[in-house]
Amino acid sequence: MGGTGQADVKGRALSEQPWGGRFGEEPDPLIDRFTRSIAIDSRLVREDIAGSRAYAKALVGAGVLTAEEQQRIDEALQEIQAEMSPGGEAESFPPPLAGEGRVGAQTAEDIHMAVEQQLIQKIGPLGGKLHTGRSRNDQVVVDERLYVKSAGGQLTTATQGLEAALVTRAREHVDTIMPGYTHTQRAQPVLLAHHLLAYVEMLRRDRGRLQDAVLRADVSPLGAGALAGSGFPIDRVALARDLGFARASANSLDAVADRDFILELISACSIAMIHLSRLCGEIVLWTSAEFSFAALPDSLASGSSMMPNKKNPCAAELVRAKSGRVAGDLMNLLLVLKGLPLAYNRDLQEDKEALFDAVDTTLACLQVTARLVQGLQFDKEAMRAAALAGYTLATEAADYLSRKGMPFRDAHRVVGQIVARAIYAHRGIENFSLDELQQFSPLFSADVFDHLTLEGALQSRDVLGGTAPDRVREALASVET
Repeated sequence: MGGTGQADVKGRALSEQPWGGRFGEEPDPLIDRFTRSIAIDSRLVREDIAGSRAYAKALVGAGVLTAEEQQRIDEALQEIQAEMSPGGEAESFPPPLAGEGRVGAQTAEDIHMAVEQQLIQKIGPLGGKLHTGRSRNDQVVVDERLYVKSAGGQLTTATQGLEAALVTRAREHVDTIMPGYTHTQRAQPVLLAHHLLAYVEMLRRDRGRLQDAVLRADVSPLGAGALAGSGFPIDRVALARDLGFARASANSLDAVADRDFILELISACSIAMIHLSRLCGEIVLWTSAEFSFAALPDSLASGSSMMPNKKNPCAAELVRAKSGRVAGDLMNLLLVLKGLPLAYNRDLQEDKEALFDAVDTTLACLQVTARLVQGLQFDKEAMRAAALAGYTLATEAADYLSRKGMPFRDAHRVVGQIVARAIYAHRGIENFSLDELQQFSPLFSADVFDHLTLEGALQSRDVLGGTAPDRVREALASVET
């Protein structure tokens, strides 16, 4: 269950409540509407039906249903499944039922009761036997775990798609030089491929986190009942196996009361979205006139309603903004769970909006970012010119002196003085003559000019994970396997 329900739905009569036998007053319409979740959790209809079909088989083993009864239930559940929209999600589920005064699924407070009421409508009282030994508490968690497994797989595939786009562009630009930055200031030259592969490494970790979340969601809670376990001899191991879970939960209280598996998926989404935000933030910078490192094709950009000259990277900006939305989903659920006593509390109804929003947003942003990366048109000459500006070869000059035996702290000071002179003279340090350099240190010799080039600076970074061309090709080969 999740959400607050629709404000235009009338309150249900007491006779329509699945728990109405204990109560003597009609539900307050406002409270009834407030506590419904059908508008949100109807997205779990496929998972709910899958869980119910498997549970009906388990009830045969427990002696509650005959094989013939289970068959009738299974066929009716498949009919309900077929009543969903072709796209896989219900456009108007549950559908309205004919018949004056009959209990209709449109009166259900959540997807579980909607399916059950549809089932009873189709096959009569037999449908009411399906809930024997089962609670909505273990029912909703099995739905959510099935959803998390499926969503985690979709997110993993989308992450791989973005990785592939970045690897393709890195392969195309394995010789393209750009400035690397710290503090948003030009620092040292790097290869564009090296820069793009940095995001591949982040995404590979994101993919690992998603897979870990799916791994820990792969536990069946069905048969845990409301909190203490089912009162019927349900073979929970067989039931878990029938639903495709790796195992059954070990503790009935934990099974129904925790949502850490959802937290973990949303956490993985949040971290991935931060990485997407950083990448898209760079796309915004790179496509600006101030950088001019890249441009987006018209099909991937937007214009201004007022200024005819504008070409805006709106999709990248929206991805950057939506990272905060997914982080908010994580914080939302963390605060829902904080301090909840065991076992189930209705607070947990609020878990689905955060889950669905995080999954939907992250999935869309992964796909959009991949499209942007595929479409970027890089300006190699502009990037190379920027890589040489800003005295990015200064570190290479300091390293040169260190290789000649000068302590690095002294080398740093000496090259700092050279840079100060170069700034004053509006020159690059690579344009200084050997005589000028030797005024700062006699350790400079003619071979220094082999190092004071972009290619020389790149080549010297020949360590594992460095930006030397051979190392970048090595890294590219490793992620392509």
